[in-house]
Amino acid sequence: MRAFACPQCHVFVAFESDSCADCHTPLGFHLPSKSMLPLVDGVANVEGHRWIRCTQSVTLDCNWLAPEEQTDFGRGRCLAGSLIRREPAADDTLAREKLVPTSAALRRLVYQLDDIGLPIEPFWRRDGGLAFDLLSSYTSGEKVIIGHANGVITIDLVESLDDYRESLRIRLGEPYRTMLGHFRHEVGHYYQNILVETGSGAAEYLTECRALFGDETVSYSDAIARHYEFGAPADWQDDFISEYATMHPWEDFAECFAHYLHITDTIDTCREAGMVLHANRVRFSAPHDVVPLDSYADVPVERLLSDWRYVSLLLNRANTAMGKSPLYPFEISPAVVAKLGFVHRVIRS
Repeated sequence: MRAFACPQCHVFVAFESDSCADCHTPLGFHLPSKSMLPLVDGVANVEGHRWIRCTQSVTLDCNWLAPEEQTDFGRGRCLAGSLIRREPAADDTLAREKLVPTSAALRRLVYQLDDIGLPIEPFWRRDGGLAFDLLSSYTSGEKVIIGHANGVITIDLVESLDDYRESLRIRLGEPYRTMLGHFRHEVGHYYQNILVETGSGAAEYLTECRALFGDETVSYSDAIARHYEFGAPADWQDDFISEYATMHPWEDFAECFAHYLHITDTIDTCREAGMVLHANRVRFSAPHDVVPLDSYADVPVERLLSDWRYVSLLLNRANTAMGKSPLYPFEISPAVVAKLGFVHRVIRS
């Protein structure tokens, strides 16, 4: 995530901010320029075009801008907000409360997808386009299954409750479970479908994808039943990034896709903070200075993962110094490096 600055006084501004904490200038996030823009009477002028606050600025605490002249642009919402196809009713106040942090995680996802150049085609623009149903099983009394189908990603808002999510994380043996993690995993299914299975490069990608991840045409329902009855194989760490990835080739790809987004976003954030590892200043053996790149688009995935090894080492130690679990408690085996390399090539091309 980029480190943003107030355009007036140049102090740090958080990604979710709608004003500068120092000079109190009203601000809005402008996705095309990846910048915070000052607002005058609620308007930012960009190359002769007027951008105004998203219509969800109050109800969802959204600080993004939407083009004023496109009044039909996803119901007057910003791009991220316009991707929400279904949401709790206005009188479902408890669910609407949980929609606020969930939509914030969605905006982080959309920012990253746009930043690394992935296509974002909304459902309101074409059938099968990207959409999010953000629903609550807690308040509706209906079962909400997190998943993806034909471009629609469904998320249960109850996952925003820390105690509920943590209990599931422990019961399912997951070292990492967050709302942003759910978004990154499920959108991996969407991009596997449109880029690997049906896209212009599908003939080439699909063969390689099956060689790495397995045949995605095997029964998914049988795979689920087998996974929850017998669990992951004993030596799963040799070939998979997580236990859940062992369930089915689709889940393996989605898990690797999510981890690719975890790694790139976190290392970008460290770079934006000016973090550099000086090999001659650490007490352990480091082969060279580690200077995160502005972009890893044109280098092999091995360069990204080499830098990540040392960045994650620091972040894990920082977390444990605070008495928490390591930030990134995963081992990346050679087999997983190859899978992440495939995801890297698909995304960057």
